[in-house]
Amino acid sequence: MNPSQRQHWIGVLARARRSELLPHEAALRDADYQLIRAPEIGMTLVRGRMGGNGAPFNVGEMSVTRCVVRLADGRTGYSYLAGRDKLHAELAALADAHLQGSQPSQWLSQLITRLANAQVARRAEKEADTAATKVEFFTLVRGEN
Repeated sequence: MNPSQRQHWIGVLARARRSELLPHEAALRDADYQLIRAPEIGMTLVRGRMGGNGAPFNVGEMSVTRCVVRLADGRTGYSYLAGRDKLHAELAALADAHLQGSQPSQWLSQLITRLANAQVARRAEKEADTAATKVEFFTLVRGEN
């Protein structure tokens, strides 16, 4: 497992909907584990930049939920996600721990690939809805001699 692969699945789990994780709850909990950091809700500061490369400024705060679990075999799973959903945070942390095992391919194909595909479809649908409202502006140049 390389770090970019783990970054990918942690991002997919954080962006997943709770309803997409619930069908996998029994399989995720089918292991002895302990909560190292029980799901907890907090706030984080969101920063932005004008034009993407200007001086940073504080946009505001947002709610986040985090959780850390440890499976009986020592694998530790983390989750950090936007919103206030403790169950989602715990299931995402369990998925992260399971994905670090010696055979992550089952979890990748059954969970992460499906979640990622659903997220791509949602993004495409949102972009199509936005594109339908796009207005093209143009300027007429007055001919002055």
